[in-house]
Amino acid sequence: MDHARVLRTVLGVTAGYLILLGLWLGWLVQRTPPGTVPYQIVALVGLFGSCVGLGMLLAARPSKADRRLLHHGLEGWATIERVHPLRRTDHHSELTELDLELVVPGSETYRGSVVFDVMPGDRAKLAVGEIISIRVDPSNRDRIILVL
Repeated sequence: MDHARVLRTVLGVTAGYLILLGLWLGWLVQRTPPGTVPYQIVALVGLFGSCVGLGMLLAARPSKADRRLLHHGLEGWATIERVHPLRRTDHHSELTELDLELVVPGSETYRGSVVFDVMPGDRAKLAVGEIISIRVDPSNRDRIILVL
């Protein structure tokens, strides 16, 4: 998860909400029928929660470059030669360096490494000797993405 994107999203939604809240308090609340203010507050809080939720969904998407690589990258596979855990993260996963033997059909086999955020459920798939699917950028063979 890209924490910077999530933070920017939450800050942007909060700033927009504060502007909307200021407009509502300064102009709209005096022009509404009596007795509807509690319903308006519930609607404003619901709107804020919905916007934060949708923003988080969009922020959790892969970047445009990663999506392009997933769709247009060369298919290949990699054999895991070494797994070296680096550190635990704050969301119950582990940053791990994987040394790989990379194979892309039509080119020579080469070696590389990638740092990957391994979730507990994916640990068995990323053991030494396992073969995983990859996508490789045709213009830069050092840029790869794991497809689990």
